[in-house]
Amino acid sequence: MSTEYNGYITTERIEGATDGPLVDATVAVKDNISTEGVRTTCGSAMLEDYVPPYDATVVERLKAAGATIPGKTNMDEFGMGTTTETSAFGPTENPVAEGHVPGGSSGGSAAVVAAGDADMALGTDTGGSVRAPAAFCGVVGIKPTYGLVSRYGVVAYANSLEQVGPIAPTVEEAAQLLEVIAGPDPSDATVRDATEERGADAYDYTGAADGDVDGLDIGIPMELLDGADEQVTEVFWDAIDDLEAQGASYHEVDLECLRYAVEAYYVTAMSEASSNLARFDGVRYGQSGGYDGNWNETFARAREEGFGEEVKSRILLGTYALSAGYHDKYYKKAQDARAWIKRDINDALDDADVLASPTMPVPPMEMGESLEDPLKMYLADANTTPVNLANLPAISVPAGETGDGLPVGLQLVGPAFGEKEIIRAGSALA
Repeated sequence: MSTEYNGYITTERIEGATDGPLVDATVAVKDNISTEGVRTTCGSAMLEDYVPPYDATVVERLKAAGATIPGKTNMDEFGMGTTTETSAFGPTENPVAEGHVPGGSSGGSAAVVAAGDADMALGTDTGGSVRAPAAFCGVVGIKPTYGLVSRYGVVAYANSLEQVGPIAPTVEEAAQLLEVIAGPDPSDATVRDATEERGADAYDYTGAADGDVDGLDIGIPMELLDGADEQVTEVFWDAIDDLEAQGASYHEVDLECLRYAVEAYYVTAMSEASSNLARFDGVRYGQSGGYDGNWNETFARAREEGFGEEVKSRILLGTYALSAGYHDKYYKKAQDARAWIKRDINDALDDADVLASPTMPVPPMEMGESLEDPLKMYLADANTTPVNLANLPAISVPAGETGDGLPVGLQLVGPAFGEKEIIRAGSALA
């Protein structure tokens, strides 16, 4: 197993059952998903020595399906980042684009799959954290409908946005992994039974990967192409031409609401993060601040030493957005924008089978580039965040490469519990 690109935080092996659909597969697990007896750090010094006493539901399902977990993958600290450079355990390098980032926050998961050090992997997607690294590493990533996959045992960043999703070399393999982890869970009240929405064969995702796009109607929100890198848009239109040649058609869609998605997403996510991360105070969770007679100072010291700069920034901004006098000015407006985005995307899907865009508006950045300009990192999420705000499913499939040989991903968005639609469309390309 190669460690040159720093894809794993922990390489302790977890064996699965002796039979099942994944008995011959290795499936790496992002390090914010609980694994009994194996440390789960969330890429943070705060949890450097934390060992969960239980498995997340998705890990239980992996083991029951016969999968072997080769290790826990590197990630942006607590999922906060787009490049996997904010990890307390060092950045991950893109194994297929030397000197460039692998995307984030599930960059380690995408990197180990792209490098061949795991057959498949699990990541979590709060605003694109499965799709972004899949696009940057030239593999497939699926962000499921909110409520399709249990979040029990996932260390929360932003509860109303995040979902566990598969990363794999092909659409068919990603679909197979999704079949294993999806479905109702009594431990998570937000999970819904897809059969109630889509019928008895709702979970037959592998069967949907048949590449049949004849008659497929694709809507293309032009706002998600505005300002995108020229090489990215060129690869995107080539992929659309490929789908057209296989029988699909497309039409342009006007979604002005998408211009406000990044702002609405970050206010929402940071606000939820400020609440979720309050538990890491050095007493209930996290490293001790060393009590010296003043609890406030102890808490502050634990958080100052345990959290990285990006996490501290997001907690502060989220707390500010929720504070008295600013709640209506920021958080409430973000929720109004979220409702607008959800309504308009659903309306667009009434007139199209799927929506398509570049997964990321830019090719993989050089390492260190976005750390010098955080706004650039946030704006790179423009095409992925609307999907999380609308709680819809999306897939990123390899669309081709830039002239410099950098991977470009195509994103396909479907209606709620429309995983089969996006898997079918994506399998025509990968």
